[in-house]
Amino acid sequence: MIEILDPTDLPRAKEAGALVAEILQTLKSRSAVGTNLQDINRWAETMIVEAGALSCYVDYAPSFGRGPFGHYICTSVNDAVLHGLPYDYTLADGDLLSLDLAVSKGGVVADSAISFIVGDSKPPESVAMISATERALYAGIAAAGPGARIGDISHAIGSTLYEAGYPINTEFGGHGVGSTMHQDPHVSNTGRPGRGYRLRPGLLLALEPWVMADTAELITDADGWTLRSATGCRTAHSEHTIAITSDGVEILTLPKQAHS
Repeated sequence: MIEILDPTDLPRAKEAGALVAEILQTLKSRSAVGTNLQDINRWAETMIVEAGALSCYVDYAPSFGRGPFGHYICTSVNDAVLHGLPYDYTLADGDLLSLDLAVSKGGVVADSAISFIVGDSKPPESVAMISATERALYAGIAAAGPGARIGDISHAIGSTLYEAGYPINTEFGGHGVGSTMHQDPHVSNTGRPGRGYRLRPGLLLALEPWVMADTAELITDADGWTLRSATGCRTAHSEHTIAITSDGVEILTLPKQAHS
């Protein structure tokens, strides 16, 4: 299903996006050496509930997971890249942590992910990989807009990632959002321009470039959810929810400081 929101729904979409951005930035600021992933999950739960929002993850039970997910946020560390199930793990200096969060507020979903390095150690390869996913994300956003096609976004993302030297997995990618978290159209992280669904005002898309340093192959963890690189290499993931408007694109999940 491809859901097109009415213009009157955009303020609620913005509210959901602002909440997701605020929670992710708060969690990033609290994620230090010695922080447990289960603490991050509890903090996310508290902030979602206090905001009067609903988690998109707790009851989520898709075909690709051993559902329901049962937690409020995805916490993926180092070789884990997607759907990281929070568990009893204490963050160490230099860990690469990806946080992925989707909530529904006012009946509209927003979805975003950030990757960052914990502590003082900043391995150059990890810094470069995070930067590549962020550049790819903004390339995809720049290619979006009314009248553009999904393939334009996919091509922009993929070109950026390939240029940075990373292989691309096409099993998971971006997607539509709206009243539910995962909708059509699927937005692959590589593709051909001029192909696919033509973007219309009122469409919400979650764009999410993610890479693994030296492989395109995923393996599923014993927990039935966490997806890891097949070679054990590090990974990174960046995501924003955007709204297609009549005159362009609006990023709904930008942190407040990024608006200034």
